[in-house]
Amino acid sequence: MTPRKRIKKPSIDFDLRQLEIFCKVVELRSFSKAAKEVYLAQASVSERIATLEAMVGTRLLNRLGRTVVPTAAGERLYNHAISLLDMKRKICLEMEDFLGLKRGEIRIGGSTIPGEYILPGLIGRFHQLYPEISVTLFIGDTEEVESRVVDGHLEFGVIGSRSSKPSLYQRELWEDELVVAIPSDHTWAKRRLVSIRELSQEPFIARERGSGTLKMFEDHLRSSSGISLDGFNKIVASLGSSTAVKEGIKSGLGVSVISNKAIATEVKAGALKSIRIKDLPIKRKFYLISDRRRASSPLCKALMNFLIQSAKQE
Repeated sequence: MTPRKRIKKPSIDFDLRQLEIFCKVVELRSFSKAAKEVYLAQASVSERIATLEAMVGTRLLNRLGRTVVPTAAGERLYNHAISLLDMKRKICLEMEDFLGLKRGEIRIGGSTIPGEYILPGLIGRFHQLYPEISVTLFIGDTEEVESRVVDGHLEFGVIGSRSSKPSLYQRELWEDELVVAIPSDHTWAKRRLVSIRELSQEPFIARERGSGTLKMFEDHLRSSSGISLDGFNKIVASLGSSTAVKEGIKSGLGVSVISNKAIATEVKAGALKSIRIKDLPIKRKFYLISDRRRASSPLCKALMNFLIQSAKQE
């Protein structure tokens, strides 16, 4: 009797690039969003996921309309893939550190004030020291920057209030003061101080929810007078950036509480005037944040150290 031949099953295999793409699809729950993150066409991402599923021998993702969710097998692969990719990243960082490489790209974030008024100039000075390092700066509100740092989309961020997230390393950088900004022809233009009661009666332009400036102002209001913005009679607008707030003030829409750094140019030019709130000095710090769970690249460390030293010199 002729012995039956054993059919050898093909072994499961994949490469790290496939795992990187797969993890992005799982995390973002979208092929199109993942494609942008990994710099590929959406069709290429779909093809690579299909190849990975064929190599593993089972479906890894369920397509539920526009949302993509992992199957049970996909969840298991994702958990191991994250560990593998983290190990690869640590190896690359150690080799870069050993070789002293000083070229590449850093992705950082800044909330509105540091992102628009502080970091650009410092990045310019940093570029003079390290011309081969490219810095990509994302600007959003404090909550957005925190979220992107925690998710690993940004290496670090600079925000306008202390974070409550335990996974984040935090270090104080610069000091800022919130002041009342008014048009130069306002009836308060010759005054140095205004009371909270007076401010609450004026047409007031607020920042959007999630803004570090708004959070800081409301915290000071509650601690000093027990009131919040709900007690202001005329909230005429809620705007998403300091630039929009400044334009609203200049157009006569209302007054606002804003960073002293944000209006320095307008005050110097005479377009706006700043005054303080009586018995309510509002000073704050800007904080550098990074995720304790992830190792920082040598390039990232170089930029963080540069910012820390710059803050010490002020």
